[in-house]
Amino acid sequence: MEHSDTPHILAIPFPAEGHIKPMFNLAKLLSHRSHRITFVNTHHNHNRLLQFTDLPSFHTQFPDFLFASITDGIPSDNPRKGALINYLPMLITPSARSLVAKEFRELFSRLLEKNGDQWQQPSCIIVDGLMSTIVMGVAQEFRIPVIAFRTYSATCTWVTIFMSKLAKEGAQQLRSNQDAENLKSASANIPGLENLLRNCDLPPDSGTRDFIFEETLAMTQASAIILNTFEQLEPSIITKLATIFPKVYSIGPLHTLCKTMITTNSTSSPHKDGRLRKEDRSCITWLDHQKAKSVLYVSFGTVVNLSYEQLMEFWHGLVNSLKPFLWVIQKELIIQKNVPIELEIGTKERGFLVNWAPQEEVLANPAVGGFLTHCGWNSTLESIAEGVPMLCWPSITDQTVNSRCVSEQWKIGLNMNGSCDRFVVENMVRDIMENEDLMRSANDVAKKALHGIKENGSSYHNLENLIKDISLMKVRN
Repeated sequence: MEHSDTPHILAIPFPAEGHIKPMFNLAKLLSHRSHRITFVNTHHNHNRLLQFTDLPSFHTQFPDFLFASITDGIPSDNPRKGALINYLPMLITPSARSLVAKEFRELFSRLLEKNGDQWQQPSCIIVDGLMSTIVMGVAQEFRIPVIAFRTYSATCTWVTIFMSKLAKEGAQQLRSNQDAENLKSASANIPGLENLLRNCDLPPDSGTRDFIFEETLAMTQASAIILNTFEQLEPSIITKLATIFPKVYSIGPLHTLCKTMITTNSTSSPHKDGRLRKEDRSCITWLDHQKAKSVLYVSFGTVVNLSYEQLMEFWHGLVNSLKPFLWVIQKELIIQKNVPIELEIGTKERGFLVNWAPQEEVLANPAVGGFLTHCGWNSTLESIAEGVPMLCWPSITDQTVNSRCVSEQWKIGLNMNGSCDRFVVENMVRDIMENEDLMRSANDVAKKALHGIKENGSSYHNLENLIKDISLMKVRN
């Protein structure tokens, strides 16, 4: 088979599940359209991904998809257990990033040396925005085009670019030293978002801000940016990003676009590949026996670390709401296991707990009528696609911006404003499950998301443009 004209793409996600999943979906879409893919994970995540991927079936569907791996910069004898937040600081140290950059350059050099017709030289790199400094040096050295893939919303991408530029210019912290009440109401003065975001909605300084700012500034050197969003959701901000990047491709929701464009006759669906942990499918059977729109789905993702006190407050609130609930509780996040008897009884009567769930399938189940979420972008977009109203409890990175957009701009959810008091939880759970206005708004936005991935939709059209532009790229000698 002749491959001389087939684009070869290196896809490099940031080593976190919430970043790997959308990059993997994007890579599958491009592979499905006859692009050759080298998917570069860290060794740790590479092994996790292969553990839950049926490789023979996968390569039947995607024969030109190669898996590769490099170090994450952390010593091999260091355990990477528990939530990512526990070892994230080690991933972003200068010494770790230097090791990653070194191994990536070595990998890229090896790929350039391959002259057979099976794996020709890479024609471009698609890199997660938080891996930009790793890639840009190699890209400039070998004169290879780089397309950034930001796994945030367009709004949060715009916010972090603006904040990064201010920080570079030595501007004062965007968060003021006002008292807490004034801080909540003060405008963040982000261009285009003055009437939406408050200072307290900006991404919190969790010790990773300098790293995020540095990567964001490096990302703006890319020749284009891919966003997992759709034009009807964030039109004005996508337009603003077009003033920074030569080309902007908004092609979301990626997970639904992937399902729509890729079909399979195999017993192992390609849409279930790319997982990094085992899913408990018993919850689907439980959902199938619940009334329509009666169940609250609860999940705080793979990064948020609940304390025992927070866990108990949420649990009491859920049980006391008297609403059926499906709760994803990772055992590694539960610090203590002293559960009061009333919670055990209430959960047995109308709750269901799992260590991890097939979230897309859960949100698509007719029984689910609300989603208590941390508002990570994947979860937010998956909920939007299924028309499920959200109860937002954000804590880190982009989650506060997403939550504000959900509750105040798109009107498809409620913001808990950081509270997990059991009485607040109880009342807000009832509100999210009974609020017909939110249900209508969520359904309206879901219809727009669905339209975007159809053949005449914006996301479908933008993906076609991306594929066409990649076909014209090559390494410049």
